Amino acid sequence: MEQGTAEPRPQAGAWPPAPTCGAPRGVGDGDPEAAAAGLRLPRQRPRRHSVRGQVLTALRRALTAGELLPGEVYSAPALAERYGVSATPVREAMQQLAGEGAVEVVPNRGFRVRERSSRDLAELAEVRTMLEVPALLRLARAVPADRWEELRPLADDGVAAAARGDRVGYADADHAFHEALISLTGNRRLTEVAGELLRRAQWSAGGGSRLRTAELLADASEHTALLDALIAQEHAVVERIARAHLSAAPRPH
Repeated sequence: MEQGTAEPRPQAGAWPPAPTCGAPRGVGDGDPEAAAAGLRLPRQRPRRHSVRGQVLTALRRALTAGELLPGEVYSAPALAERYGVSATPVREAMQQLAGEGAVEVVPNRGFRVRERSSRDLAELAEVRTMLEVPALLRLARAVPADRWEELRPLADDGVAAAARGDRVGYADADHAFHEALISLTGNRRLTEVAGELLRRAQWSAGGGSRLRTAELLADASEHTALLDALIAQEHAVVERIARAHLSAAPRPH
């Protein structure tokens, strides 16, 4: 994208070293058949995608925190310098974010953070409601109270992060709570899709005005109230809380 721009070298200690798969110690190490045949296995190189994954996580957190602003264009070399890595894993991570709808490619300049309209937010909320509420109501009739109680620490983590005014910490706790809920269905595809929709909702909230601690706490308290209703098997209350929690308000839920 930014042709002719020198890529800064990774700074020592900026990222944990990429894990290696281990180099072969000799002929056919780790493969008896190869050893018997006298074949030397090729040396495996460190996986660059581990660095890309760390960059991707950092960029997602920056989007959630509102550090990457909607409408602004960011170049891969500039972000690479910020994170102390080369520009290549940054470009790869940003390309993935482009595929997820968080940013868009600006030829010869970099990547622009996408702006979300009120319609975008409403549509995200509608799809989440269509997927999660029916799944949650089915679970409410099948999952015993002690299983719901196991999710209490996740709800408490969200409350603690909200009380600190920690927007990113709350987004992480929020994601963990919703993932734990939906994963009880045993449907991996549903869990994956629901998680992706939640991430997009969090990005939308990240670009808006700073949420007050009271607003984060109100959102976090809905997790606790939802668990209480699930444990009490109050299905009508479960549905009411879930629908309110997944409303179109620009909050990081």
